[in-house]
Parts: sequence; structure tokens; C-alpha cells
Amino acid sequence: MNNACRSIRFVTLASLLAAAPLFAQSGGSSRSLTLREAVTLALQNSRDLRLARLEYTVAQNEARLDRASFLPNLYTGGGYVYTYGFPSVPGAGPPAVFELDYTQSLFNPMLKGQQHAAEDRARSQMIEIDHVRDEVMVRVASTYLELAEVRHLSALSSTDQASAEKILEVARERVAANQELPINETKSELTVAQIRERLLKLQDRDDLLTQQMHDMTGIPDDQAIDVGTEEPSFSSGLQQSQIADLAVQNDRGLQEAEDEREARQHLLRGARLSYWPTADVVGEYSVLSRMNNYDLYYKTFQRNNFNFGVEITIPLFAAKTSANVALARSQLNESELALSNRRREVRLEAQQSTRESRELEAGREVARLDLKVAQQNVEIVQAQLDEGKATLGDVEQARLQESDKWAAFLDSDLAWQKSQLKILETTGQLAKVLQQ
Repeated sequence: MNNACRSIRFVTLASLLAAAPLFAQSGGSSRSLTLREAVTLALQNSRDLRLARLEYTVAQNEARLDRASFLPNLYTGGGYVYTYGFPSVPGAGPPAVFELDYTQSLFNPMLKGQQHAAEDRARSQMIEIDHVRDEVMVRVASTYLELAEVRHLSALSSTDQASAEKILEVARERVAANQELPINETKSELTVAQIRERLLKLQDRDDLLTQQMHDMTGIPDDQAIDVGTEEPSFSSGLQQSQIADLAVQNDRGLQEAEDEREARQHLLRGARLSYWPTADVVGEYSVLSRMNNYDLYYKTFQRNNFNFGVEITIPLFAAKTSANVALARSQLNESELALSNRRREVRLEAQQSTRESRELEAGREVARLDLKVAQQNVEIVQAQLDEGKATLGDVEQARLQESDKWAAFLDSDLAWQKSQLKILETTGQLAKVLQQ
């Protein structure tokens, strides 16, 4: 098995090195990129990650805004108000030339609950940054691996095309010599056309994946990208039960659901305590003027005035408070049920991902052995050709079959690698593997 793996790796490396000139962009330099380098560049260049960080900053500022009510607030202002009759200003205190106001909330359960809820949701937004970072790493790693596979398949298809053209040439000679039916020539032409179609599709796919790599990594479009030939190992080596436990511990959606539950617990606590009085520190300094007729309506007139104290508001009957309590309780019940459902879903998804990965690994082993058989068959036919027991067409046909097995193996290998990436993301080990 190890010898077969070394043989496959050698052919893979040779094919990729042979294919590299085919995909170099004319007139521009080329950059060789490893998987870890691609991940690092993608994280540095990701617009989604920058957006997530900005959203976290917004969430922090929202929590800070709610916290501001419990900090000192000082306002000042002045103006001129003409008075005819009793001195007053609608919606404010008596008219003043200059005024300085101070407010600070000491005890307000509803505002405090909103503050704690905003802080919990800001923490969820921090978790979202980690979630977006993992998504970026999975996306660039998947694109990188698929691009390597496409270029490998293109190299194989180029070889297939040469073999198919040789078979077509032999078929035409044999048809001309009345040694084969014309349908055999037509079949050979069909094979050549199919390989050309496959090459065209692979080239289009290569262009798309290359453009995506340019966009994710920030590498200039006029600079060609050469993907590395290393074989990354994504195997976690964990048992199914361990994967499920780690998935529950590291699932971003589950952590966000827990933060949302805590936020709604704070809102419910604040709503319940709203039946109690609220207390605020208030203060005011004002400079009054005689032009507002204060000396006509008050016994004495004082230009400089200062008031400072604690204002207590006692709710005697507040229908909105009971409605807020009922709403907060129902929202908390909703969040607890959503958290329970999410925990169960995460465990089931992790178990399903593990099963799928095992099945894909088994399919990969079958494809590897199928490829090994095809390679050995090529050696046998080549030996028969040397002995005069086979024709060149037989050899080329065997090579075409080997190429088909290569394509099947590469497809199964890519699917297995992607399943391993998903498990690494689920268990929280993605950054450890791709960034170290």
C-alpha cells in the first residue's frame, strides 16, 4: 500500500510540474503558493472578516451607549427668552441666561438589563468573527485543493488527447487497409472530441478558480498562481464520540445561542425589577435675569441658583411593566428551546459528518486500488507490446483507462479532503491545522 501511495504521489508531482507551463499567464510573473500561504493571505485580505470586525465594533458601541445612562452626563446651554407675564418655558424649567444640568442614573433595572443584554450580544458578535474566519479558511482551502485537482486533470487530459490521437491515426490506417470497420474510426474520433470537450471545461474551471484565488488572496490579476504539490493531511484522528463532544464545545452557533439566552435572562430580570422605584442623581445650576419678571412673581430674586439631589420615581400602576415581563419571559423560553434544539442538531450533524467522512475515505481507498490495477494493466500491455503480442492502440487504450481511474481517484480524494476540512471546522481545530 505504501509503495502504491509513493507511485501515485510521484505521478501526481510529475503531472503537475508538466502542467504548470500550460496555465502560466502570458506576459506576467508567476507566484508559487502553498496552502498555508493562501490561507494567510485570504485572512489578511478578506472583506467578510473586516465586515465582521466592524459589526463587532458597532455592537460594542451599542453596549457603550446603554452603559452611558449610568455614567455622569453634564449639559450646558444659554439663551434669551422674552417674558410677558409669568416666567416659564414650555417643556423646561424657568428661562435662564445660562444653565448647567447634571444627570446620572443610580438604579434603573430596565436600563441595566438592556445594558447587559447589549454586552452579551456584543460577545456573540465576537464569536461571529471566529465563525467568519473559519469560513474564509475553509473557502480558500477548498478552492486551492480543487484548483490543484483541475490542473492535475488537465495534465492527464492532455496526455489522453495525445494517446487518443495516436489511436485515431492507427484506426484510420487500419480502415484504409480494410482491416477494421469505419465505425471504429468514428469511435476514435468521438473519443478525441470528448477529450477536447473535457479539456475546454477544465480550462474554464481553472480560469474561474484562479480568479477566485486572486480575489481571496489579493494577488494581482496579472500574476499567475502556481499551487503547491504538497499533500496536506487533514485527518483529525478522533473517534466519533470525541468529534461530537468537541463539536458541541466549539460550535459558534451554539455559543451565540447561549449568549442570546443570557441576554434575554438579563432583560427578564430587568423587567421584573421594574416594579421597584428608580433612582437618579440630578443637579442644576442656572443664572437668571430680571428681564424675565422674576421680581414681580417671587418674593425674592437670586441671580445664581443651584439644585442637587436624588430623584426617586415610584411606579404605582404601570401596565407596560407587566407586558414587558410577559414579553421577556416568552422570549427567554424561545431562546432556551432554540438552544436545546441547536445543541441536539450540532451533535447529530457531527455524527453525520463523521459517517460521511468514513464512507468517502472508503471510496477513496477503492478508487486508489482501482487506479493501481489500471497502472499495473498498462505495464502488462506495454510488456505485451514489447513481445509483439499487443498493438500500440492497445497500449494507448490502456493509458486512457488509467487516466479515467486517475480522474476518479482525484475526485474521491478531493471529496474526502473537503469532508476532513468540515470536521476540523466543526471541532474547532481548523486554525491549528491551517495556520501552524
